[in-house]
Amino acid sequence: MFTMNGAQLIVGLLERQGITTIAGIPGGANLPLYDALYQSTRIRHVLCRHEQGAGFLAQGIARSTGAAGVCFATSGPGATNILTAVADAYLDSIPIVCITGQVPSALIGTDAFQEVDTYGMSIPITKHNYLVRSADELLRIIPKAFELALSGRPGPVLIDVPKDIQTATVSFAEWPEPGCRQEPPVADQAMLLEAAAMINRARRPILCLGGGIIHAGAAEEARAVVEKGSLPTAMTLMGLGSLPAGHSLSLGMLGMHAARSTNMALQDCDLFIAAGARFDDRATGKIVEFCPAAHIIHMDIDPSEVSKLKNAHVGLVGDVKESLGRLLPLIGRDERKIWRNRIELLQELYPMASPAAIIPDTPYGLILKVAELAGEECFVATDVGKHQMWTAQVYPFNRPRQLLTSGGLGTMGFGLPAAIGASLAHPERPVILFTGDGSLQMNIQELATAVEQQANIKIIVMNNNSLGLVRQQQNLFYERQFFASDFRIDIDFAAIAKGFGMTAFNAAVDCRLESLLERVMAVKGPCLVNVPIAKEEEVYPMVPPGASNSFMLGGCNAEKCGC
Repeated sequence: MFTMNGAQLIVGLLERQGITTIAGIPGGANLPLYDALYQSTRIRHVLCRHEQGAGFLAQGIARSTGAAGVCFATSGPGATNILTAVADAYLDSIPIVCITGQVPSALIGTDAFQEVDTYGMSIPITKHNYLVRSADELLRIIPKAFELALSGRPGPVLIDVPKDIQTATVSFAEWPEPGCRQEPPVADQAMLLEAAAMINRARRPILCLGGGIIHAGAAEEARAVVEKGSLPTAMTLMGLGSLPAGHSLSLGMLGMHAARSTNMALQDCDLFIAAGARFDDRATGKIVEFCPAAHIIHMDIDPSEVSKLKNAHVGLVGDVKESLGRLLPLIGRDERKIWRNRIELLQELYPMASPAAIIPDTPYGLILKVAELAGEECFVATDVGKHQMWTAQVYPFNRPRQLLTSGGLGTMGFGLPAAIGASLAHPERPVILFTGDGSLQMNIQELATAVEQQANIKIIVMNNNSLGLVRQQQNLFYERQFFASDFRIDIDFAAIAKGFGMTAFNAAVDCRLESLLERVMAVKGPCLVNVPIAKEEEVYPMVPPGASNSFMLGGCNAEKCGC
């Protein structure tokens, strides 16, 4: 018979789940949990400077490993601070378990000090959530939370634990089994046969790989299907790395900031196969005009996504890894030379970047030089903004889970704590963070966490002294009325980083940037370099919000194009 309090039980159950790192901040309502964590010899606690940072650090672990990340927060403002990270995980289908303290059960509903309805607020942004009513329930709830977070379409689970439940005594005869990913459903065989027939008949097919490919570990199966069927393949932002960037059949990212050639091919395809992708508006543009002549095959583990936004002629509901594996022997070999030649011509006419755009002192050149220095084993985190889209456009992502970025919620401040989480999960690998001056300021306090943990991250601040994408839209669609998008002071980010104890550099206008980047990459532990970027450097091509992907601004390098 085991006897302990609720907080000790939570920590014991987390240990049995194999959790080795927890990010969080203590407060009055979760101090019993921290007292129990103090006694653990298996779990390292990372003290973040803001609960949002703790949530994103847990995401960095989850995104880079595929395992569930864990974060703690106290009641009231601690819980509300962490909910942004929870919502971000929900929209990108990231498995995290968030455990929040709550005021004692008898005080719930009395407007007690630091009481908010964490359970109620988290309902629409979690896969599932719990308000624990007794310590005995923890024996069921903790393993179930991990099972839910990891099974099917992954996602966040929140557990709100009143303080009296944490201190209550509980006795039990044996430990429950750890929660684990349940076997996913499989697609209908008749539907698979129909999908294979559609692929074999198609003359101009395009495959789209989304984040579900990465969550399912299906990149190998996807590549086999791509190569056997000679299927030109685009990727969503969350799917980048599913197919190596240099692969002959890779079209790169589709959508708002895709290469013009990619979106032109999509408008002309006769079959669009979405694998683990959810027809997000940033990928499809105006949905009714997306792939207008194409039949649709939609492969997804979540039945609610199939035909939700675009009617699927064939819906394959099930694990995309298994679906692709079963589809492989059913499709025939077809070089599709006419279609591939057409796409190659488009790519020659409309390359993503001209040679002049990739010299070292340009955004593309900076990103590509960092990629060269970092090597293929690195992880790449981004914040949200111009730097994110530039990175998505040209960084040579060659494996799943290499890119860590906020897709669905688009959260500025995501990058730094997520990069720390990835570094803690993979201390042997470098982590590159591309961020902007606006994004970095959202969670700049986590520089202290990076230094304390000696996380091996290299922070590239692409500093245009503005909210770049906001300013770009004001330039294009609001008559150049730049309001609340330009910062009025120049911040010395290198000086701030040094104040946190981090090695840091400023890239002067006339410096040898390549040499400076080599110095940055050679630093052991965290390092920051602040690189000035002109405000006029825009992200092109660009589909205006709400427009069809066939209408793109900029990004045309053809000599006789009338766009």
